[in-house]
Amino acid sequence: MSNNINHENHPEKKTTPQEDKIYEDAGVKKIIEDDGCCSPKKGKPEKHNDDDGHDHNNDDSDKTTFQMFLPAIVSFVVLLSGITMDNFIPQEWFKDWVRIVWYGVAYVPVGLPVLKEAFESIAKGDIFSEFFLMSIATVGAFAIGEYPEGVAVMLFYSVGEVFQTLAVSRAKSNIKALLDQRPDEVTIFENDQPKIIPADQAKIGDIIQLKSGEKLALDGELISESASFNTAALTGESKPDTKSKGESVLAGMINLQTIAQVKVTTAYEDSKLSKILELVQNATAQKAPTELFIRKFARIYTPIVVALAVLICFLPYFFADDYTFRDWLYRALIFLVISCPCALVISIPLGYFGGIGAASKNGVLFKGSNFLDIISNIQNVVMDKTGTMTEGVFKVQEINIKPEYDKNELLKMVNALESKSTHPIATAIHDYVGEIDQSLDLQNTEEIAGHGLKAIVKGKELLVGNFKLMDKFNIKYDVNPSEIIYTVIAIAYNGKFAGHITIADSIKDDAKQTVEKLHSLNVKVTMLSGDKSTVVKFVAQQLGIDNAFGDLLPEDKVNKVKEIKSRNETVAFVGDGVNDAPVVALSDVGIAMGGLGSDATIETADVVIQDDRPSKIPMAINIGKQTRKIVWQNIILAFAVKGVVLVLGAGGLATMWEAVFADVGVALLAILNAVRIQKMKF
Repeated sequence: MSNNINHENHPEKKTTPQEDKIYEDAGVKKIIEDDGCCSPKKGKPEKHNDDDGHDHNNDDSDKTTFQMFLPAIVSFVVLLSGITMDNFIPQEWFKDWVRIVWYGVAYVPVGLPVLKEAFESIAKGDIFSEFFLMSIATVGAFAIGEYPEGVAVMLFYSVGEVFQTLAVSRAKSNIKALLDQRPDEVTIFENDQPKIIPADQAKIGDIIQLKSGEKLALDGELISESASFNTAALTGESKPDTKSKGESVLAGMINLQTIAQVKVTTAYEDSKLSKILELVQNATAQKAPTELFIRKFARIYTPIVVALAVLICFLPYFFADDYTFRDWLYRALIFLVISCPCALVISIPLGYFGGIGAASKNGVLFKGSNFLDIISNIQNVVMDKTGTMTEGVFKVQEINIKPEYDKNELLKMVNALESKSTHPIATAIHDYVGEIDQSLDLQNTEEIAGHGLKAIVKGKELLVGNFKLMDKFNIKYDVNPSEIIYTVIAIAYNGKFAGHITIADSIKDDAKQTVEKLHSLNVKVTMLSGDKSTVVKFVAQQLGIDNAFGDLLPEDKVNKVKEIKSRNETVAFVGDGVNDAPVVALSDVGIAMGGLGSDATIETADVVIQDDRPSKIPMAINIGKQTRKIVWQNIILAFAVKGVVLVLGAGGLATMWEAVFADVGVALLAILNAVRIQKMKF
């Protein structure tokens, strides 16, 4: 089944203590909180405080960079002065208890918070946390008289943690930009007078006055003649989008020109932007297998490391002739510092967090970091035609009605029947024929999946659909559908073929470029459509698509995807996320085109492309590939450096300073590597 079905109850929800603290300090705890969030399919998450993406109960998130570094600065100054009096400018009074107190003062600003976190983790049942490792290593260093090194380890660990927090804050910025889009207040008209009220108090039917440069807070219908909007908050594209009277406008759009008036059509909490914010807030709750492995690994690995450190300290007593407890305890403490898995437990989630943020900035929303992993290995992209590679805006090309029928009367009946459908073809017919004749009485209206529509009009049966519908009802016709390139709508009335309408759709500007980019990523492209084969093959030929199949029913599409998966190949399906639900469920990744067009796409798909541009499909795959690449670079870097220094430390060839590099140094390198994803151009 599709991975989107696995959202409901993920088997692994717990974060590591250090990761938890880093995200809290970075002010993104509200965004990534697993236990407090729910999938959009389960219900709504906790109400978002002030739309700023962090929990106001956490004071750390409001600290400035200087305040975050202040404890480390104080510790560094006291430590440096102590080292100076120890080695460069010796002082007679600087010895015994004075020296211990001096280094104790240096230790407290950076060490006390870590000791506190260690005790809190133990109280919660998580004994072997990163805080526990650093605590016993540094307290042990003090116990054997290595005061400067004990302070230095905790100092550099704290500095590293601040840098990690800043890195997460930077990764957060793209996502937080979405969370900050909605204004808190709106101007509505009450008794023909403008009145400012809180946005969440606006009701359906209220008229909002939107000044130039203002953001819209709720979804609505434009009642001004026209207005231009910046849709970057929703699509990642800053290109102006001009709307006409009667068209829908969405929360997050920015009015670019004159004052516009918008009639509210959707409640504040149900707006498109609310659904997108909910999706983004919940995205990092769905963890990639690599993240889950690292977390499980850290929980198993840390107790093993502590046990090995104990063995390093005491086991040589039985084998070494010149065993000195202090020396072997020092080696064990070095071993503990080196083995701290900080580089892994922070940089790996940060890599995925950055990937989700980079995608959000480009108008591509991932429902979880697990989909970044899956999409990076996609071998086949299977796509619908209409609305994905074509504009989905059909126009009537020809009307061919038999002479024995009243053309205008028949078209009125067809228009009335098609009004029961939401398919773009129905819209094309409505645009051509005009207003629906309300005097027509349609009875027993029925939609036949993959075929068309049927109803009784004026006591006689009316059939409107493809030629498979004609065959199904044994209607004989005198045209060859395979000779017509365009989409054909066949009409039968009173058991006889009455004629047909040809309709054409235009290919999207970036469709051909999309296929070329997918091929450059070694991804095969297949088009599946319910549209007639001649149209599908014509479009596929124009775009250079590998395989194309038309005249398909929903179950036929499922069979085609099953056929691909039977070759043990991964599949991403791109469609509307509603009509193609069976195929989305079967695919490895479901990608919805037009997140702005349908609420259901946001609910159903694993990845939502917000601006209908197919070129975002290879972009999403590329973001997944780059994220995965960075994550594995960090894993290899951390294991390689730690492995070498662990061996040296156990053999007495590494000091606490090398241990600091193996821990904090590698963590910082991994974090700097992880934040690269946010700087990349896709």
